[in-house]
Amino acid sequence: MKPRHLATAAAAALSLAAAACGSTSGAKPAPAPSVASSFLNQLHTVSQVASTVPGNGDVNPYGVAVVPASAGRLTAGDTLVSNFNDKANVQGTGTTIAEISPAGSARTFARLSAMPAGQACPGGIGLTTALGILPGGWVVVGSLPTTTGGALPGPGPAGCLIVLNDQGTPVKTITNKDIVGPWDLTVSSSATSAELFVSNALGGNTSTDHGVPVAGNCTIVRLDLALSATAPPVLTSSTVIGTQFPWRANKAALVLAPTGLALGRSGTLYVDDTQTSFISAIPQARTRTSAVTASAGIFSSGGALSAPLGMTLAPNGDLIVVNGNNGNAVEIGPAGQQLATKTLVKNGAGDLFGLTTTKAGNEILFVNDGTNALDRYHP
Repeated sequence: MKPRHLATAAAAALSLAAAACGSTSGAKPAPAPSVASSFLNQLHTVSQVASTVPGNGDVNPYGVAVVPASAGRLTAGDTLVSNFNDKANVQGTGTTIAEISPAGSARTFARLSAMPAGQACPGGIGLTTALGILPGGWVVVGSLPTTTGGALPGPGPAGCLIVLNDQGTPVKTITNKDIVGPWDLTVSSSATSAELFVSNALGGNTSTDHGVPVAGNCTIVRLDLALSATAPPVLTSSTVIGTQFPWRANKAALVLAPTGLALGRSGTLYVDDTQTSFISAIPQARTRTSAVTASAGIFSSGGALSAPLGMTLAPNGDLIVVNGNNGNAVEIGPAGQQLATKTLVKNGAGDLFGLTTTKAGNEILFVNDGTNALDRYHP
């Protein structure tokens, strides 16, 4: 059974939303593709690495993170994958993180049935694309839980970030007013500190239905953390660095909101927005104290972008974005030009979400929600 995410009806709705928001109006004319320098044009083959379905039957893999160094039950080079749906395919109820080796051996790294005493996650547990690994083997995963039948949660803060140790045991949660439905994240870290950049999928409510928010304008937040080898990360500050990113409820997709995040080499944070099919740039993201609005920072829009979801930085510094509407990956250059488009999943509306490059830098790892598997795109 194919997981419920972006079905055909949702794809049509997304296209209409993109047109209504003028997604191509601010785009610069794209130069001719640079075949020689394109990262995607060096890749040609899609292969399945392993199933992401754990023993409890969770489906709909979302987040992807490659383990940088061995620690505890984490093995360097393995890939962690978070699941968003439970066995019954109800969105926002997945509780597991799979660990998959490059050779395709899979096991459950964590099953989050409950939080530690004294640590709460507003609304419960539903693991999202927000997945990262910090020095010391601390794993951070986002939760956007749903209510009965997979409905969006009611007003008020919803969700949290969950911190696990290298054994896969949850040790604390991170919650505050700036964390409202954490949907994706990216990490910049040193041995003693880290910045977590988080895209929220809820908040800033502008429309409700029977008291439940169904649309609004959400934020991008930077969370500064102090790191220790012997104690869980400590939140030292929380700063909203992006605002006015539109979100709305969608029956097939749960929510259309800012999703993919990638931190460029210059310190610019790139954010893709599923509803409007554009990518915004937030300069000086690691140090800024003020927020950039989504529309003011448009970097690339329209063209081959069609409900963009996951995003990562390629080894050459380009952005690689995967579409929710069609199963394609799009490469975007430093001036916002769209350099290449490749099909990862044929007729793949709703199949793509999280992705990353491998440590070797010569392939892409991505989740396929249609087959509940981790795949790789390689030469």
